[in-house]
Amino acid sequence: MKDMPVNKLMIQMGIPMILSMALQAVYNIVDSAFVGNMRVGSEAALNALTLVFPVQMLMVAAGIGTGVGTNALLARTLGQGNREKAAKVAGNSLFLGVIIYVVCLLFGIFGVKAYISSQTVDAEVLEMGVSYLRICCVISFGIIFFSLFEKLLQATGRSLYSTIGQVVGAVVNIILDPIMIYGIGPCPEMGVKGAAYATVIGQVASAVLLLIFHMKLNREFGHGPKYMKPNASVIKEIYAIGLPAIIAQALMSIMVYVMNLILKFNPSAQTAYGLFYKVQQFVLFLAFGLRDAITPIIAFAYGMRSKKRIQDGIKYGLIYTIALMILGIAITEIFPGAFAMLFNAGQSREYFIAAMRVISVSFLFAGINVAYQGIYQALDGGLESLVISLLRQLIIILPLAGIFSLFVRNGQMGVSLIWWAFPITEIISCFVGYVFLKKIRKNRVDVLN
Repeated sequence: MKDMPVNKLMIQMGIPMILSMALQAVYNIVDSAFVGNMRVGSEAALNALTLVFPVQMLMVAAGIGTGVGTNALLARTLGQGNREKAAKVAGNSLFLGVIIYVVCLLFGIFGVKAYISSQTVDAEVLEMGVSYLRICCVISFGIIFFSLFEKLLQATGRSLYSTIGQVVGAVVNIILDPIMIYGIGPCPEMGVKGAAYATVIGQVASAVLLLIFHMKLNREFGHGPKYMKPNASVIKEIYAIGLPAIIAQALMSIMVYVMNLILKFNPSAQTAYGLFYKVQQFVLFLAFGLRDAITPIIAFAYGMRSKKRIQDGIKYGLIYTIALMILGIAITEIFPGAFAMLFNAGQSREYFIAAMRVISVSFLFAGINVAYQGIYQALDGGLESLVISLLRQLIIILPLAGIFSLFVRNGQMGVSLIWWAFPITEIISCFVGYVFLKKIRKNRVDVLN
C-alpha cells in the first residue's frame, strides 16, 4: 500500500475484489437460472425473484456500505500508524453489523408479505416471493458479516482471502441449488424455498471462513469484544464515508422497486427487467470490485499526503474501469440469446433481449460513475458521491422512465422506449461526475505538497 507502484497494486488488489464482486452477483444469477428451469411454476418463480430482489439488494447495501466506510477509514488510520483507533474501527463495524441484522430479522418476520403484495396480485407469485424473502431476511447474518469481514481484509491489502471466501460460498450455493430446488437424493423438492436456503447457506459459509481469516491474518490491530463497544466518534467517521455508499446501494433497491411498479402493467416486461438487472449487476459489480481497490489505495495515499500516488490511483482506476466496461458491453451485446436461454425466459424472452440491447450501452458511463464515487469516498467527498447516486438512481432515471411509460402500454417495441431512460441517465450523470472530480482534485489533491 505504501511502496508498490499504483498500477501494479491496483491490479494485485483489484483482480481478487473484481472476482469477489462477480461471484456475489452469481448468487442471484444462479438462483434465477435454476428456478427458471423448474418443472412447475417457473414463470411465477422468476417473477417472484424479480420482486424480492430490491430487498436482497437493500440488505447487501447496509452491509457493503458500512464495510466501505470501514474500509476507507481503516486504511487511512493504518496509513497514519494509529493501531488503537484501527482496532476500534474494526470492532465498531462488527457492532453495526449486529444492529443491521436485527433490523433485517424484524422485517423478515413482520414486513415481507406487505412488501411483496404491493407489487403483484398473483397469488402464486405472492406465496413464492414471501417464502423466498422471509428465509433470506431471517438468515441474513451471513451476507451482512461477509460484507464486513471482506472489507476488513481488503483494507489491509488481503483481498485474495476475501475472494477465497466468496468462491467457497458461491460453490456451496451452486451445488446446493439443484439439490434443494429439484429434490435430489435424500433432499425433498423445495422449489423457490430451496433456492433461498441454498443462497443463505452459501453466504453463511463465506462469512465463517472470512471470520477465521480476519482473526488469524489481520494482525495490524487488536481484536476482541472490548473493541466492539460503541464509539460515537468512530461510528460517525465510518458513516461519514459509508453512508453515501449505503444510500447509493439503497437507491438501486428503490429504483428496481419503482421500475417494477412502472412495468406492473406487463408482467413479462417486469420479469425481463428483473432478469436483465441481474446480468447488469454482474457487469457493474466488476466496476464495484475495482472501486473497492481504488478507494483504499487512494485513501491510504491521502493519509500519507502523497499527491503522486493519489493522482496515479485516479488515472489507473479510470483506465481499468473503462476497459472492464467495454468488455461487459461486448459480452451482453453479442450473447443476449444465450442469457435468455440460461434463464429459460419463456414469454419474457423478447423483452429481455430488447432490454439487454439497449441498456447495456449505458455500462461504459455507469462504470465511470462508479469509479468516480470510489475516488470521492477516498478523498472525503461523500456529498459528491451521494449526488451522483441520487442522479443515477432517482432524480433522472425514475421520472424519465415514468414519462416514457405514459406513451406506451403494449408491445415489446413500446416497452423498449422505457429502456432508453438508462443510457440517457448515465451519460448526464457522467458529465456531472467529471465536474465534481475536477473540483475535488483542485481543492484536496493539488494543495498537497
